[in-house]
Amino acid sequence: MLKNIPLFAGLGDEELSLLEQHANTRTFPRHAVLITEGDDTDSLYIIQSGKVRIFMSNPDGKEIILNEQGPGEHFGELALVDDAPRSASVMALEKTQVSIISRQDFRQVLGKHPDLAFSLIRDLGRRIRILSENVKDLALLDVYGRVAKTLLGMAKDIDGQLIIDDRPTQQDIANHIGASREMVARILKDLETGSYITITKKQILINEKLPRAY
Repeated sequence: MLKNIPLFAGLGDEELSLLEQHANTRTFPRHAVLITEGDDTDSLYIIQSGKVRIFMSNPDGKEIILNEQGPGEHFGELALVDDAPRSASVMALEKTQVSIISRQDFRQVLGKHPDLAFSLIRDLGRRIRILSENVKDLALLDVYGRVAKTLLGMAKDIDGQLIIDDRPTQQDIANHIGASREMVARILKDLETGSYITITKKQILINEKLPRAY
């Protein structure tokens, strides 16, 4: 499993074996919270199967979704380099199995393989770029622009048709873009009325190029 993780590219069999020997494998049911924002933990999580949502919330329960990840991806890497509390929460969207590697074991391998530090820095840089793009969208795009960009980002090209499987709820989309559910509902309804999209029980189909403005 670890050989397919970009973060560990370049590690030899000995280092990979050491990490795998110390990795703790756990399985979480759907809707289980793996990490809570503010927790004091020190481990890296690697997703073997399933899907998770990474999000932040305030005391009033308002959430913003930062990312969703699946098999082969990882989260919690900041705990490997600092002692600060967790900056976000992570919830399983379906039954999910993860491998957990502690900071101590990670640093033991890092001491023997310093190139791993560059892989970690590169990965953190990629995530910063994604967050910067999200901040740019929040600042410069109106709600419709953020909805349209989110729909296109979620869609996959299947035989020439853009399809969003596991249809997100209106609240999910609202949490992705920092808007109200009511505004998202109105935009989706108007797009559906204009035949730009088709919403089924399990999917959203994008039928044609979405309008540039609302």
